[in-house]
Amino acid sequence: MSTASTHILCASLTFAWPDGTGVFDDFQLSVGPGRTGLIGLNGCGKSTLLKLVAGELTPAEGSIRTMGEVGYLPQNLVLDTGLRVDEVLGIAGTRAALHAIEAGDPSVEHFTAVGDDWDVEERALATLDQLGLGHIGLDRTIGEVSGGEGVLLRLAALLLARPDVLLLDEPTNNLDLYARRRLYDAVASWSGVLVVVSHDRELLELVDQIADLRDGGVRWYGGNFTAYEEALAVEQEAAERMVRVAEADVQRQKRELAETHVKLARRKKFGQKAQDEKRVPKIVANGLKRKAQVSAGRLRTEHTEKLAEARGRLDEAAEAVRDDDEIRIELPYTTVHPGRGVLRLKELTLRYGTEVKGEFEVRGPERIALVGRNGAGKTTLLRTIAGELAPVSGEAETQVPHRFLPQRLDVLDDELSVAANVARFAPDATDNRIRAQLARFLFRGARADQPAGTLSGGERFRATLAALLLSEPAPKLLMLDEPTNNLDMASVRRLTAALDAYEGALIVASHDVPFLESIGITRWLLLDDGGLRDIDVADVREGRLPVNTPM
Repeated sequence: MSTASTHILCASLTFAWPDGTGVFDDFQLSVGPGRTGLIGLNGCGKSTLLKLVAGELTPAEGSIRTMGEVGYLPQNLVLDTGLRVDEVLGIAGTRAALHAIEAGDPSVEHFTAVGDDWDVEERALATLDQLGLGHIGLDRTIGEVSGGEGVLLRLAALLLARPDVLLLDEPTNNLDLYARRRLYDAVASWSGVLVVVSHDRELLELVDQIADLRDGGVRWYGGNFTAYEEALAVEQEAAERMVRVAEADVQRQKRELAETHVKLARRKKFGQKAQDEKRVPKIVANGLKRKAQVSAGRLRTEHTEKLAEARGRLDEAAEAVRDDDEIRIELPYTTVHPGRGVLRLKELTLRYGTEVKGEFEVRGPERIALVGRNGAGKTTLLRTIAGELAPVSGEAETQVPHRFLPQRLDVLDDELSVAANVARFAPDATDNRIRAQLARFLFRGARADQPAGTLSGGERFRATLAALLLSEPAPKLLMLDEPTNNLDMASVRRLTAALDAYEGALIVASHDVPFLESIGITRWLLLDDGGLRDIDVADVREGRLPVNTPM
């Protein structure tokens, strides 16, 4: 990649957190034009890298150069609820000056503030409309819009600013399906340089190249995520084949070394016998003995070196094979038999006004997807079922032991270790049993003693899931609120494997349709102004939902 086409250049980058935890060491990165999907395991440094490029963090060593203006959308966006929409968009000053001129104030400072941007309001409203926010006026406050709309507003501000480089960190988190589609459209039409960190497969299908951050370096793959998976599969098949070839070579070198030892032992035995029987003069025998020792030493060294080289090739081949661990769980006490009552809702009115009219039941090991617009009340409903919120009226009765995995993952005590956190939920379990179970969630040995506050997003999710599933009594109803937020692809696969092994009833609130389909959902429920109702998965997938409920 030529320097002229490079828009982000990281050279010899080194960065560590204040506690000494290293993230990058002599890291190199060069990003050129186009849309780049940055992927990698949780904790590998994707978000940290974007913050470094955006200038929010400073490297200990090395340099970061960017060509042009940089726009950055962080993963966890916090906006002041008192801000007006035009302030979030960054046009409040220009707009105020424009209004003052229109009102007849000819002050120079107003014209200076406007510059050439006389159509700022029209452009802002057009951008809002492009993102599905045309109903939001420029004078509204952030406190009047949903969290998903706040994310889109921040994206609108970046689009209006027209940066040369756009950095997006998990931009679809907390966005409903309707908002996601708007964001997909904005990404697809972006003509500048874009780097997006995401676990959202549909979003990653829109990129031009994939940058896989792994083991402190980046590997590049041309094309979208599907092309990446295909290339990786071919790469891994070749790597596994090389391992088999290298293993066969090691075995062959071992056999040849063993045969050499046998051959040398026989030669020594025959030489000693000839000397004992005085078939050759002593001086000749000693000369032959010295020659044989030199020859034997050379032969042993040669075969030992070949064996060491073969083992080195095997180690090198094995390093190319990815062996990411998967979660393994066995929960014998979570089975819910068909027909068993699990949950009953009756004439339920939730806080903030959402209603579930009539009677609603969950029976047996149903797997339910709860979908709906941002602000429809999905989280409120789950928290009410979990007993964290009291309903305004009506009943929410759980008939089996249950657990709730909140979106914010605030179940853990940051000051306690992973093992100690699990012990809080299973006070009668022995330390050995807790650690044996935690090993199935990839917390082995000293990792189980790691404070929860030091965990990465994916690690924290695994620890929280372990604490809930290993709790006593074992949950027969598990409720998850946006569980794939902040998870990398490998962690989503692990979550899918864990839920495949779970035999209880499941209610999952999510906007991630591919994930929902991967965990065997048996019933799709839509929560909107009309209450709670069954819908067909094809309606969710294709967007054919009831009027007034765009997804």
